[in-house]
Amino acid sequence: MNTVLTDMAGAYIEHSDVITAFTSIVYSQLKDSICRVYPDNVQYKWTVDGEEKTVIPDATINCRVQAKKGNAFFDIPRFVMEVLSDSTKSYDRGEKMEIYTKMEIDEYWIVDWEKRQVEIYNLDYDENGHPKYHLFKTVTKNNKEELEIVHFPNIKIDFDEMFHLS
Repeated sequence: MNTVLTDMAGAYIEHSDVITAFTSIVYSQLKDSICRVYPDNVQYKWTVDGEEKTVIPDATINCRVQAKKGNAFFDIPRFVMEVLSDSTKSYDRGEKMEIYTKMEIDEYWIVDWEKRQVEIYNLDYDENGHPKYHLFKTVTKNNKEELEIVHFPNIKIDFDEMFHLS
């Protein structure tokens, strides 16, 4: 059985603005790299716990871009970002986060555009070797200079630009 996990239409333009700003900022910095940044029109198809899942993240950085068919990737990205909306926030923090954990995606950002906040989660493993995310840091306007993609330290993300504050 194939389960397609998609986001419901965002109710606010600001949701898309954050995705567009982020991908624009990262795209120019990855242009000479094997990695690529993708906005929310790319699917990832995986088998999770014996069930085929299709996920459409808000933004990803993928360095394994050869494992694809059409607009769907079969390998995992190194980075995923989800921008919260009223209709998806429990899904992004629940089922999607669980899928990303099981797929062992290195870094997961949950962005709350209304609060102007970024939660940065890094993949770790528990004492039994099972993958789990731990909250590395939460970035707000008070510590905005700490905004970073942990697994891509050469990429510079401007908090104000991402949230259209400048």
